[in-house]
Amino acid sequence: MGEWARHGKGTSLALAISLNQYARQRGDPDGRAASAAPSRRSGRSGGPDDDRRIKVILFANTDWYLYNFRLSLAQELKDRGNDVLLISPPGPYGAKLRELGFRWEPLPMDRRSLNPFREARLLAYLWRLVRRERPHVVHNFTIKCAVYGSLAARLARVPLRINAVAGMGYVFTNNDFKARLLRPLVRALMRLALDGANARLILQNPDDLALFDKAGLVDMANVRLIPGSGVDVSRFREIRALRGAPGTRRVLLSARLLWDKGVAEFAEAARLLHGEGRSIEFLLAGDPDPGNPAAIPEATIAKWVDDGLVTWLGHVEDMPGLLASVDMMALPSYREGLPKGLIEAAACGLPLVTTDVPGCREVVTDGVNGLLVPVRDSISLARAIARLQDDPVLASRLGKAARAKVLEQFDERIVIAETLLVYAFTER
Repeated sequence: MGEWARHGKGTSLALAISLNQYARQRGDPDGRAASAAPSRRSGRSGGPDDDRRIKVILFANTDWYLYNFRLSLAQELKDRGNDVLLISPPGPYGAKLRELGFRWEPLPMDRRSLNPFREARLLAYLWRLVRRERPHVVHNFTIKCAVYGSLAARLARVPLRINAVAGMGYVFTNNDFKARLLRPLVRALMRLALDGANARLILQNPDDLALFDKAGLVDMANVRLIPGSGVDVSRFREIRALRGAPGTRRVLLSARLLWDKGVAEFAEAARLLHGEGRSIEFLLAGDPDPGNPAAIPEATIAKWVDDGLVTWLGHVEDMPGLLASVDMMALPSYREGLPKGLIEAAACGLPLVTTDVPGCREVVTDGVNGLLVPVRDSISLARAIARLQDDPVLASRLGKAARAKVLEQFDERIVIAETLLVYAFTER
């Protein structure tokens, strides 16, 4: 499967990037533009490669993603003295990124666009941006950004292209006509974008790794398996034990409000358990994602609220506070890359109920740190939630094990270290 895919956990936050030759080619003969300063956060000087500073572009399909999922990586790169540019379509989080001292630029990108002329203009815009910035690394997140960002970087002869794909996205997880129609085109574009000795691909779970291998989308020697974006375990921490006596419980689903997150199954499980007279409050945190074809209409969510099935919280800024107030986390998703919401809940010591699908089963081992249920099965979901309500000892044991697994595998310091190792570049 290739050395990159087999490589184990990183233990150092040293950023080792050998780009002096490229710096000289770009009119920087002494290599200063390719140097990365030691990390002030880690306090480590490391070896000679730690003294090289580089320019990095991080490209995502929303400013929300950059802020919520990749802020720690951007900060680590910045703390090391590197020049970091964040780009995404416009949104309210761009201002927040700028307030934190980052360079952020909005792009004329429509996530749902299928207009070939608009898409061609976007690719040309990205190419001009990359040519202007002359980065050493372009790091793209999600499939559309991976395709467009990688093509632009390849045309601009960027030394290193990194593509992080969190799950296979709507085109591969949905089976409606539009998704099936787009699939062959997206496959072809992905092969073109992800190919090449200067490209690296980061996947989040073994199922996606096997899928890419079988599809022949990329040279597997250039693939790396890294579990998500990690979680700040000092911010998301175990607050309290579950209440000892059976009674009212609060179960949370925190995700973008998409059909393929299993939100309808969550609402139906609420209907079933309320019908049994159980005292369980079902909380829904998150907003619809209008840029995604699988977005749930707000009218549907409002109907669930009116029926007394769920309490819709919308977007929640203080997730640690919310997680400290609930008893369990449910995510009945159809497929994930590596679900951050589930990991945040695990870090807080909550028992987890999720589906036995790629991404989710990398977080939960059934009966060890949570309960796995079949996908699209609201009855099994309801029974698992009821089981945790009826057995607080089991719930507490699963929650403690969930926290332990996060500390061992999903601490963001481990994930950032792994990601920085992918930045290590050796010319072939």
